[in-house]
Amino acid sequence: MTDPRPVIAAIRDGRGLDGPGAALIAQGLANGSVSDAQAGAFAMAVLTRGIGTPGRVALTRAMRDSGRVLRWELPGPVVDKHSTGGIGDTVSLILAPLLAAAGAYVPMISGRGLGHTGGTLDKLEAIPGLSVQQSEDDFRRITREAGCAIVAASGDLAPADRRLYAIRDESGTVESIDLITASILSKKLAAGLDALVLDVKAGVGAFLKSPEQARDLAEALVTTANGAGCRTSAFITDMDQPLARSAGNTLEVAEAIRVLRGEAGALRDLTLELAAECLHLVGRGADLAALLDSGAAAEAFGRMVAAQGGPADLLDRPDRHLRAAPVIRPVPAPEGVVTHIDVAALGHAVVALGGGRVRAGEAIDNSVGLDALARLGEPVGPDRPLAMIHAGDETAAEISVAAVRAAYDIGRSTTSGPLIRHRIRPDA
Repeated sequence: MTDPRPVIAAIRDGRGLDGPGAALIAQGLANGSVSDAQAGAFAMAVLTRGIGTPGRVALTRAMRDSGRVLRWELPGPVVDKHSTGGIGDTVSLILAPLLAAAGAYVPMISGRGLGHTGGTLDKLEAIPGLSVQQSEDDFRRITREAGCAIVAASGDLAPADRRLYAIRDESGTVESIDLITASILSKKLAAGLDALVLDVKAGVGAFLKSPEQARDLAEALVTTANGAGCRTSAFITDMDQPLARSAGNTLEVAEAIRVLRGEAGALRDLTLELAAECLHLVGRGADLAALLDSGAAAEAFGRMVAAQGGPADLLDRPDRHLRAAPVIRPVPAPEGVVTHIDVAALGHAVVALGGGRVRAGEAIDNSVGLDALARLGEPVGPDRPLAMIHAGDETAAEISVAAVRAAYDIGRSTTSGPLIRHRIRPDA
């Protein structure tokens, strides 16, 4: 069968998607034999009728196999983590070297920020000289020698997803759980993983606001990934406040380095939980807190940075290499306790400073952003500002001060929810 129309009609009529149909669609997306009109009709049929777990597994496998699938011969398990995105989510920069220090290998293929959330690749590119564009040979070498590498996807990994991703945006089918699941997993599974942990954010700063939406996606991801042959768990985690104390590429790299040096906080706590789950999935364990506190994880990070072209002494002299913004201003606060944070507004404030992009390809200023962000339940007042603004000039700083102040509600008391709201495991 080479005609995609019967496949589209089967989904439209509620008969689902089988393996051969998924393969036809995925290969046609990759080689152009499926037209834009047919791809849009396929996406709309999936959105309106659904394809169920068997269809999601078939589509994920077919999109994974539409391009090159990496195979590894390494003396340890190959693992990774994926986040649906949030503010201050700098976990990847800590988790990859932490797992490397524990004897695992992490070939992490990451993305850029768009909208109000930051991207791992943008954060890494705040490090002078570091390149996220690596050949496959170099990607393999760095992963083998440093234990981890964080790079941009090459054009031959899951090419069907790259085309379908654009079609979904144009056809109004972005919110399909089936298509989101296949998109996320096809790229990750093309990296040849033994295990994957997913961090699905829920809350005011997340792509999925409600716990119900987050759980639906997390369950779809876990069942589909395991059905496709990769042991996978998912955590639903809180995004009613920024995960880290900072938001902005250089500032988040600096905070990641501090956590790698032993700094406590929610960022460290979640990283330890996600890393432990990665090891659990492959039947291993390690004293991960000790690997942070001893500096072993920091050393692995330093090896990765140097192998990807960054400075060899970044960990010893971060202030020398990470460019500071020319203007730093506090955000004054009335006396009280933080009771609510419009987390998305904080992300938009970073974008407005020049630290993020509205459209793909826009230039960004890595030095700007927010630091020392107050968290839910913390006291603020004349001696404790809501945040510190890092801006390119005084005008941008003043505008950002007003935006950040408006994102915070101050009252008398509040309680924050748990950092990890739910865990979904393949053996649950």
